[in-house]
Amino acid sequence: MKYLRNLFWGLLSLTIIGVIVGVAGVSYIISHYSKDLPDYSQLRNYEPPIVTRLYAGDGRFLAEFAQEKRVFIPIEAIPEIVKNAFIAAEDKNFYKHSGVDFIATARALITNLRNRGTGRRPQGASTITQQVAKNFFLSNETSYERKIREAILSYKMTQMMSKDHILELYLNQIFLGGGAYGVAAAAQHYFNKSLEELTIAEAAYLAALPKAPNNYHPIYNHDVAVQRRDYVIQRMQEDGYITRAQAELAYAVPLEMAKRDESTVVDAPFFAEEVRRELADRFGEGSLYTGGLVVKTSVDPRLQDIAERALRNGLMAYDMRHGWRGAIKRLETMENWRAQLKEVARPPAMIEQWELAVVLESGKDTAKLGFLDESKSGELRLSDVKWAQKYLNEGYSLGPAVASVKQVADVGDVIMVEPKPPEAKKQTAEQKAAGEAPEMQTFEGVYLLRQIPDVQGAVIAIDPHTGRILAMQGGWKYGISEYNRATQAKRQPGSAFKPFVYLAGLDKGFTPATLILDAPMCFEDRPGHMWCPRNYSGESYGPTTVRVGVEKSKNQMTVRLSDFLGTDLIAKYSDHFGITDNMKPLMSNALGASETTLLRITTAYAMLVNGGKKITPTFFDRVQDRHGKTIFRHDRRDCQYCGPKIKWEGQGVPEIPDNREQIADERTAYQMVSILEGVVQRGTATKLKELNRPLAGKTGTTNRSNDAWFIGFSPDLAVGVFVGFDSPRSLGKKEQGASVAVPIFKDFMGEALKGEPPVPFRRPPGIRSVLVNANTGARANPGDSNVIWESFKAGTEPTDTMYILDEGGIRELPYYGGYSESAYGEGDYPGQIPAAAGYNPDQPYTPPPVQQESPSVDTGTGGIY
Repeated sequence: MKYLRNLFWGLLSLTIIGVIVGVAGVSYIISHYSKDLPDYSQLRNYEPPIVTRLYAGDGRFLAEFAQEKRVFIPIEAIPEIVKNAFIAAEDKNFYKHSGVDFIATARALITNLRNRGTGRRPQGASTITQQVAKNFFLSNETSYERKIREAILSYKMTQMMSKDHILELYLNQIFLGGGAYGVAAAAQHYFNKSLEELTIAEAAYLAALPKAPNNYHPIYNHDVAVQRRDYVIQRMQEDGYITRAQAELAYAVPLEMAKRDESTVVDAPFFAEEVRRELADRFGEGSLYTGGLVVKTSVDPRLQDIAERALRNGLMAYDMRHGWRGAIKRLETMENWRAQLKEVARPPAMIEQWELAVVLESGKDTAKLGFLDESKSGELRLSDVKWAQKYLNEGYSLGPAVASVKQVADVGDVIMVEPKPPEAKKQTAEQKAAGEAPEMQTFEGVYLLRQIPDVQGAVIAIDPHTGRILAMQGGWKYGISEYNRATQAKRQPGSAFKPFVYLAGLDKGFTPATLILDAPMCFEDRPGHMWCPRNYSGESYGPTTVRVGVEKSKNQMTVRLSDFLGTDLIAKYSDHFGITDNMKPLMSNALGASETTLLRITTAYAMLVNGGKKITPTFFDRVQDRHGKTIFRHDRRDCQYCGPKIKWEGQGVPEIPDNREQIADERTAYQMVSILEGVVQRGTATKLKELNRPLAGKTGTTNRSNDAWFIGFSPDLAVGVFVGFDSPRSLGKKEQGASVAVPIFKDFMGEALKGEPPVPFRRPPGIRSVLVNANTGARANPGDSNVIWESFKAGTEPTDTMYILDEGGIRELPYYGGYSESAYGEGDYPGQIPAAAGYNPDQPYTPPPVQQESPSVDTGTGGIY
């Protein structure tokens, strides 16, 4: 008995000692591994990196930027079915344990001991809390040391934070594949749904991903993914989250990855990239990629689509005028041609609507085409390849006229083609009488030959009243280059700058009817060197009104006016309108020699049509932070009486002030708008008359036709077009703003304004319309045939005394039905106008026929026109 008592006390002593040693050991382990633990208290106010999203003007999705594609969702907004799916899959006792599930840990320990030496990966038993600790603070190292630190962190986190808060961190932080972090981003990525739209089967699939997202891809590892999803569904049923009937229905749902609905997405990559650049500059890279900004951009999706098509069609039209540069590749043999075609990479600049094809047969009238798709076939027709004369050199020499399809596309050629779109048949007399549209002719199986243009260009559209950029296409195709020719390409605008020279003149007392001598003149632009600008025709046209000088783009008149006003004043106007920064006071700058961007000069034109009000161009209207607070607003006007009321209760309509700076006399601005409207009616842009609505603008072409421009506007939309090579070279001797840029502007405006009633340009107070002789600028007399309504500032209407700017400066020129020799003849004009110019001092001046722009005659300085 004594023996048993001693044994009892001995075992009890050993047990106590063991417990003490165990407690001491555990305390030591906890103390040892608790050293240098991360500061987990920061998780109380943790704001994870979330995605910045851009939305178009109509609210549709535009783009997103993030280091981790994540959308933070508060725990109370996460549906129960999603929470339950993850708890069932990852931690069934989540709401019961204190951060570590000891039963699950023991089970995993026994399993790992059994598997020791088998090479199998150790089984984990991490709770959701432990995964949060690991994801935020620890590495993915598989070791007992990391597991101990993880357990200690988890316990302490559970003491400090609620279970819901820990679950919120987990569901928003975890990586679920496809670049998606958190359940909200994953739901969008895999199913194009919000969390509340997820089904049981979809929620179960997301909960199946944390272990190894790449192993359970719904397309590449479909069967394994279904097995893992079904396991989660089973666990949800066993834990009582769903019924057996719900589980059976979920098992039967096929696992399919949904694509984003394209109708909810706006494709404007040049625009989105420009917004990205500006956000980074304004708010910093950190806020852009991790701050979860919500950006309401100004892009109008309809106008953006029109801009892209108009530019591409215009670049293709130019490119086709300059010949066919040949097939992408010639197959060595036609054996197994489809396999060879499969190896041919699509050129990066090839647009989505085009396809690669192989010429299988070729003759005089047609060529048979083969495609990768065995069910598809097609043909080229001679009438559709007539344009494809062989391109010979940069001098734009072309080969012989195309007489057969075989001359362009021979057997074995790999070419780019596009299905031929339907065309309207000729309208019958009956259809015309009834106001019916002509029938459409379709071309089943007929394709058009395509080639990627060498030339580049840009289009930009601006609301002239607010500065909101409504559309921008910065090149042929985004992706081959992020270079944006609307905002980054600094080029010489040529004659597109001239309106601002004449605007300065109108401010200094000139009127649209003032005469300026169009005659040769030379300047010493540097010691020993003379610069002699010339007109398109190389001829001079004598006394010419300011209006005609702009409408017909007269270089000599523009330079003479600039010389009279002073180059310092011209530079001041250019800087004042934001076309340039610190323009040098050089005479050649009057003809557009100083570089600018399409965005800048289009904004300047917008400030003409809006009545001389300063606007700041913007790509976005408003920016909000992750909490919904507005941190940027383009429209900074205060609405004093807007308040919280959203319902009418008899209060007056709020008056929102116009706080735009007046940077030009609104009367002067209107006079220039009227003159630029004449460019469309009688000048270098008469192609636009076909649109039959109020439009105005100015063409521009630089020396040697390197760049072509048209900047124009309707009363409520300003649009700029630029075309040129990225490495400047001539567009061709006959190419100019009127032939290259105007058609693009016309296509854009024709579609953009379709369905809108024509609105006249707004005339401000203080303008008087006077009927004048368009040839002379004098008041119209009975019998005058060429008369127009001209716009004058009140008090500057024409009288019997006229004024001319010539070699001697401003002088009076009495008008007696003609220019008398005594008033202005050979004895007074030191330069003698050539007889070929058609100038007769005894007869009223008659303008020449409409002239197109052309390079000025340059004596060695590379003059701009």
